[in-house]
Amino acid sequence: MADMATTEFAADTGNPKRARALRVLGGVVVIAALLAGLYWVIFSRGRVETDNAYVGGDTALVTPQLAGTVTAVKVGGTQQVQAGDVLVVLDDADARIAVAQAEAALAQARQRYGQAGAMADAAAARAAGRTAEIASARSRLAEAEALLARVKGEFDRRQTLAGSGAVSNEEIGAARAALAAAMATRDAARTAVAAAQDTARSAAGDAAAAAAMVRGTTLATAPDIRAAEAALAKAKLDLDRTVIKAPVAGIVTNRNVQVGQRVAGGAPLMTLVPTTGLFVDANFKESQLERIKVGQKVELKSDLYGGNVTYSGTVVGLAGGTGAAFALIPAQNATGNWVKVVQRLPVRIALDEAQVKAHPLRVGLSMTAVIDTRQ
Repeated sequence: MADMATTEFAADTGNPKRARALRVLGGVVVIAALLAGLYWVIFSRGRVETDNAYVGGDTALVTPQLAGTVTAVKVGGTQQVQAGDVLVVLDDADARIAVAQAEAALAQARQRYGQAGAMADAAAARAAGRTAEIASARSRLAEAEALLARVKGEFDRRQTLAGSGAVSNEEIGAARAALAAAMATRDAARTAVAAAQDTARSAAGDAAAAAAMVRGTTLATAPDIRAAEAALAKAKLDLDRTVIKAPVAGIVTNRNVQVGQRVAGGAPLMTLVPTTGLFVDANFKESQLERIKVGQKVELKSDLYGGNVTYSGTVVGLAGGTGAAFALIPAQNATGNWVKVVQRLPVRIALDEAQVKAHPLRVGLSMTAVIDTRQ
């Protein structure tokens, strides 16, 4: 029908060349439309794109672990540092004194342990000596009892002979006095045995108490020594913490510490922005999320390099909620003047480290992300 219209138009104009040109132009337009449709089907169909994407990274906040006065700041803003580089130095005078005190306390604990061991040996020796004293007291008791038996026998004989007049009253009185003295000696010996036994029990208790202080322990395992060693380790750790080092490699940002400043433990001193391990958070419309899956490949371009550099990325996850859902003041949609707004969900995209190293990026830069959802 188009040919008929062209023929009629050519007949009306009376110019066959123009008619032929129009037919060629019409064919070219049709072919271009077909090629455009074919290109869309092959290359663009199933691809979702957004320019609402930004470079992100896990920044490190540098804070002191103890309070102190800043004596040196080794880095400045925008300076790139490596993990372990010294950033800030605090006054370490108090920490050095604490280390010296902890070392002295450890030496005292070791000395006390040695004394406790010596006291345990001495107490055991005293307990053994008291056992010998008991044996000696019992021997004296036996002698006193034997003497008492002999004296009593002599007194009984004289008492029997007293009625016959063979023994004088003076001899009987002397025998009676000797018997009383022997009984007193026997009683004293018994008391000495009881006293020796009590002393031995006391000495055994002292020995047991002294032995308990060192029983089952060595110089390396004694509780007092281990506590002193822990206190020394803590003091040395505090001394090490007066030198604040970079936890990760990155670029110094938001430095807000000066020499002479008194800082508290946990106060933010600066932020380290990493140059590796960067990612992109691309905010796709909810209507684009249906076919976005973890593992799909992504093409990204940064406004920093324009179209000259294309990064390769991989979808590693989708956020658990939209940005509006976690806003400080969430939207109140249950109102009479509610207007539907298309929501966006952050999609986390991992970047190729080699490409980022070749073409460095910074946190917060804008990106354009295209995900091929046909994969």
